[in-house]
Amino acid sequence: MKKLEMAAALGLILAIAMGDVSDVAAHLHKLEQGVLRLHILADSDSEEDQARKLLVRDALLEQSEELFAGCETLEEMKARAVEEQETIRLLAKTTLEANGCTDDVRVQLVQMTFDEREYEEITMPAGCYDAVRILIGEAKGHNWWCVMYPPLCLPAACEPEECFDAETTDLLREPEQYEVKLKCVELWDSFVSCLHGE
Repeated sequence: MKKLEMAAALGLILAIAMGDVSDVAAHLHKLEQGVLRLHILADSDSEEDQARKLLVRDALLEQSEELFAGCETLEEMKARAVEEQETIRLLAKTTLEANGCTDDVRVQLVQMTFDEREYEEITMPAGCYDAVRILIGEAKGHNWWCVMYPPLCLPAACEPEECFDAETTDLLREPEQYEVKLKCVELWDSFVSCLHGE
């Protein structure tokens, strides 16, 4: 009888834990599907290339209100990023040329996997996010990133509490509380990907 009671108790604990993990997974997937990131890759890790990357960042952020005026949803923001790809490329190219650099610039809208990253007071969990990528030259240097939508890094920035629900904001601000559960989600997603041959 004791074994049966222990098995039942273990089953109950496991069910509660899995419910907790699935709740975190739901918030993570909602976050992944509701965010557009900006990702600027420098040509190399030289001091000059890293400084040029930041000049491109500053020029883009300065023009972002004009470039993305009227965009109120993620879909509008992504559509505008595609429409303005050449404008963004020329802005980056002109900025580089004004600073003595002739590197090529490519602009892409992609969906890609990111590691966990900190940005100011928030931590974005590892996951698969849509991103506007600006690749300078060989794009082999360290990158600069931020969240374009919701606008956490644009001039018209909002606070995380204004952009996300309470649970997601807690996930972004207190990631250490979710570390084990996020690792479980990551392992589960990796397992499912392997089953599907991805």
